[in-house]
Amino acid sequence: MIKVLFVCLGNICRSPLAEGIFNAKIKSLGLDKKIKSDSAGTSDFHIGELPDERTIRCATKNKVPIQHRGRQVHRTDFREFNYIVAMDEQNLKNLNQLKEKTPYQNTNVHLMRNFAAGGTGLPVPDPYYGGEKEFEEVYQILDEALDGFLSHLKGEHSHLFEK
Repeated sequence: MIKVLFVCLGNICRSPLAEGIFNAKIKSLGLDKKIKSDSAGTSDFHIGELPDERTIRCATKNKVPIQHRGRQVHRTDFREFNYIVAMDEQNLKNLNQLKEKTPYQNTNVHLMRNFAAGGTGLPVPDPYYGGEKEFEEVYQILDEALDGFLSHLKGEHSHLFEK
């Protein structure tokens, strides 16, 4: 079983949308028994909250189910997850600092857009202070990056993708 954790700041916009898109993709590939995902935030701003209304509307518009309550990244996530994927450099930095304080050094920590063509080093922009347009743009960015991430997983774990 491969476990993936998507991380942004508050866990109400980008990371739950990434989780929802990723889960829809793995389900369509018949991999939902082999790959699991979750999402979390590096801050404690929105613990227990539903995703932002605009995140839910964007996901619904794109036929992506989201069932998530905000939570904060915990040290044990580095034990529980094979891959932790940050939405931007600040969250990547926060994750790597937290990882240094754990004995779980084998967890792969990545930047989301590094999996998208031409996206290396770029953040997934935070749409929180924007409107529907910004949430749709984030959806498109995540959709492309998650295709690249799935290709990466296929290269590293080809046995999971065999029918």
